[in-house]
Amino acid sequence: MDVTVLRPDELTTADVSAWHAMQRGDMALANPFLSPEFTQAVGHQRTNARVARLTVSAPGGPRTVGFFPFERHGLGSGKPIGSGFCDWQGLIHEPGFGWDPMELLRACDLAIWEYDHLAEGQTPFESAGTHRARAASPIIELNGDLSGYLEHRRHSFLKEVRQKERKLTRELGPVRLVFQSPEPRLLDTLIRWKSAQLRAKGIRRNLLSQEWFQAILRELFDQSSEFCSGALSVLYAGEEVVAMRYELRSPKVLAGWFPAYDTRFARCSPGMVMFLKVAEAADDNGIARIDLGKGAEPYKQDLKTAELTVTEGYVARNTAKAAVLRTRMASGRTARAAIRANPTVHRAAVKAAGAVDRLR
Repeated sequence: MDVTVLRPDELTTADVSAWHAMQRGDMALANPFLSPEFTQAVGHQRTNARVARLTVSAPGGPRTVGFFPFERHGLGSGKPIGSGFCDWQGLIHEPGFGWDPMELLRACDLAIWEYDHLAEGQTPFESAGTHRARAASPIIELNGDLSGYLEHRRHSFLKEVRQKERKLTRELGPVRLVFQSPEPRLLDTLIRWKSAQLRAKGIRRNLLSQEWFQAILRELFDQSSEFCSGALSVLYAGEEVVAMRYELRSPKVLAGWFPAYDTRFARCSPGMVMFLKVAEAADDNGIARIDLGKGAEPYKQDLKTAELTVTEGYVARNTAKAAVLRTRMASGRTARAAIRANPTVHRAAVKAAGAVDRLR
């Protein structure tokens, strides 16, 4: 196995075509977070973004068998591309190809690679890694059968959602969905809504308030590739925009990312009303799977048909740098656990983080 490390914008047209072919060949790799377009959009904003191209010898010359998108941080610390906002992580590869994680890390000049949403099917990483946690990532398998999906939802859940839709109609006017709206001004509105909601919750890392992250969202929104585009769906009640969802779309997967709604209409649950309409539109547009993202929130339990498993952990080489990084990671986890365990300290930390956000 030969490894060549590139910047994302150094990928050739042939590289991108090979990458797409690998995604087409495996549903576990079809998630838009694993697309070259996502990697390149991140690379335009993060200078530490890299892609390892894996090749093997073949009769007709070297054959590309995999791509490993990652970020290189200090002391040889590696993280997945889009670390902090990428919900499906791993190496994109030909069917049946196995790689040596230690050889890969060495070629990428990494002492350690830390992940928090490692995708299913990444067997070499799973075998070599130290796993801290595994979590369910609920999904909806549509497969062209929306009526079958709805048939198996709880009757009380569907009844409540339909009552909320009728309430919206009575108060504001007919409810309609625009799937993949082309209007950039509505993306600005979603960013404003979601940022305000996150700040109100005291979320420390409010990515949506950062210009560099907004640039990633806008680049993906403008992306015309079928393998990854930012899909902004908008729910109207009459002339009012009451809810929106910004998701990433590939040919077969719609990956949830940023839902938001107008809090003035919270009593009508516009987010849930919208979701069922998005599921209908996704089914009409050939989407086979909706990825709800890691988490056990009640609404995900109501909506899911199955679960995938994502893993948190790391793969490390046997080097002094890796030992230092492992110690640093363990210390950080201990400190965070201590803060969470002390309500007074936790409230003070949240308050301080909010003050820092306001100063940025």
